[in-house]
Amino acid sequence: MNRLVLLLVLALTSLLTGCATMRVVDSQVLAVANVPAGAQLQGAKYRFERLPSQVNNPEAGLAEQQAERALAAVGLVRDDAAAQLSVLVSFQGTQYLVDPWGYRYPRPYYGSVSIGHGVPWGSGVGFGMGMRFPPTPQYRREVSLILRDLKSGQVVYETRASHDGPWSDSTVIFATLFKAALANFPNPPAGPQRVNIEIPR
Repeated sequence: MNRLVLLLVLALTSLLTGCATMRVVDSQVLAVANVPAGAQLQGAKYRFERLPSQVNNPEAGLAEQQAERALAAVGLVRDDAAAQLSVLVSFQGTQYLVDPWGYRYPRPYYGSVSIGHGVPWGSGVGFGMGMRFPPTPQYRREVSLILRDLKSGQVVYETRASHDGPWSDSTVIFATLFKAALANFPNPPAGPQRVNIEIPR
């Protein structure tokens, strides 16, 4: 009996330890495919395209490296010389503060109501509330990919993914967002979808 209890405790400890080493990045994804009849995205060759504002941005290069890994995972091949598609990568991130209830800071933290009569013996009603909780940082990150057919100039696939969360390791989160953005490629479901990806803590 003691051995059985010990095995159960060890199994539970192992399970909890495994859960503690992973985190879930829940992304909101919206993807739209606009592939002409007879065209095939799976296995297509592509090159990256940059906007003028991205040309001298070193972070654009890192974003393209992350996007390239995500694109390879769904069967697209980077080939600058024989590209059939261009891929425009965009990304942005902001930091904001939230209170313990998850509301964006600043918001009213103090409230008081008092009613009284200024007579010698005095009478009145009073209510006061004060809370001093330090706000905590949250991060919103978003990525997008626009795939364009180089012959026709037509956008054949557009996708974006966003995530709000407490983690400050932007490089890892952005890489995860590119994977989420390409979930269900090249046939995404209609409308917004939620994509959960587990990554190490």
